[in-house]
Amino acid sequence: MVSSALLSSLLVLSLSGILGQTAGQMSFDLEVKYNQPNRDCELYPAQAAFRGVLFGAMTRLANSDQDFNFTYSENIDYGAFLESVNGVFGNNQDHTYWELLVQTANNIIISADVGISCYIPQANEKVILNFTSY
Repeated sequence: MVSSALLSSLLVLSLSGILGQTAGQMSFDLEVKYNQPNRDCELYPAQAAFRGVLFGAMTRLANSDQDFNFTYSENIDYGAFLESVNGVFGNNQDHTYWELLVQTANNIIISADVGISCYIPQANEKVILNFTSY
């Protein structure tokens, strides 16, 4: 039988390891693809907290880089809904929106199955905000 002192020690060591990792930042690239004839893609180096969500990284980037900004609305069921990036708004009449894509470390591009308030970026991947239509 394992003593309670041993279990307590293991818990403290485990928590200290987890908490020690939360202070660090993880780097990834954030690409904005406008898919418009007069506007080139833009690439930003971004930072996320350990296990932090994309929304936090985008907010951190907007606060540190005056060339990047975004707007969003809140949905009580699904979280933050990305409305605009760098002044380009999705529009229901034009059937346009900002799609969240991810280019993995092995260069495969996938559609994220969650939004900016739930997606957790990984080191060395490229998160792509893709302006597109439906």
